[in-house]
Amino acid sequence: MKITFTFHAEERLKKRKLLKEEVIEAIEHPDKTIKKHGSYYYQKNLGRGIIEVVCEKTEKSLNVITIYWL
Repeated sequence: MKITFTFHAEERLKKRKLLKEEVIEAIEHPDKTIKKHGSYYYQKNLGRGIIEVVCEKTEKSLNVITIYWL
């Protein structure tokens, strides 16, 4: 499945000093996944903290909406 990043998510990557590869790793191999309100929340411990990645699924792609530290 194709993973795309919204403009907002791209900005959050920079602000929170994260790499796209770290976010993709969190989506593909999460420590925890939560589905609520039609969105998917992927949590991953990166060693320097836990991130949560909020995504919306479509038929052909997974859209990253935002990323933040827990």
